[in-house]
Amino acid sequence: MSTKLFELLLQASIYTVTISMVSILIGFAIAIIVSAMLLSRQRLFVLPGQIFISFFRGVPLLVQLLLIYNLLPVIGINVPSIVAAIVGLSLCTAAYQAENLRGGFASVPSGLVESAEMVGLTPIQIFRRIKAPIALRLTFPALVNEAILILKASSLVSVVGIVELTRMAQDLAGSTFLPLEIFASAGLIYLAINWIVALAGGLIERSLPGVPR
Repeated sequence: MSTKLFELLLQASIYTVTISMVSILIGFAIAIIVSAMLLSRQRLFVLPGQIFISFFRGVPLLVQLLLIYNLLPVIGINVPSIVAAIVGLSLCTAAYQAENLRGGFASVPSGLVESAEMVGLTPIQIFRRIKAPIALRLTFPALVNEAILILKASSLVSVVGIVELTRMAQDLAGSTFLPLEIFASAGLIYLAINWIVALAGGLIERSLPGVPR
């Protein structure tokens, strides 16, 4: 396989990384809100959170992408394909990240919270100094794993017209008649990206307060 073909795959991988990272960050922000709804004592908040998670975990991502891509124009929202792809990935990963965060917050020892309340800490201080750091340490490996899964799942955004790494590999394999070399190269690029994410995640995890080095 020529260097030119490999460069085309690398260029397409930029779309893969960009779409995935933006979706993961937006999904994390949504997940914080949804996990707070799940942990609420008000049924008014818990039920919508449960419905959100049930839908986006129960419906295949491919169907979600096609549904969002075709639904937005119907309701009068015309956006580029890349926006529809990011919306779909963000909502999907938010459902999984919300469950991870919910488990992390639920695992915070109640004794620590009660002690903090006794010394006069406000709810915001308790969240910032106790709940959030502990929950993050407990859920961080799962969040890194979710990031890797979204990087791989981003190959599905080709159905809405995004020429990311997998779609580029398919196009090149069809035009050059070198499917083995093309897909093997794409697989190596995916492997390298995910290895970097896993390595960075491990370094960040070890730098978190309270995590043994």
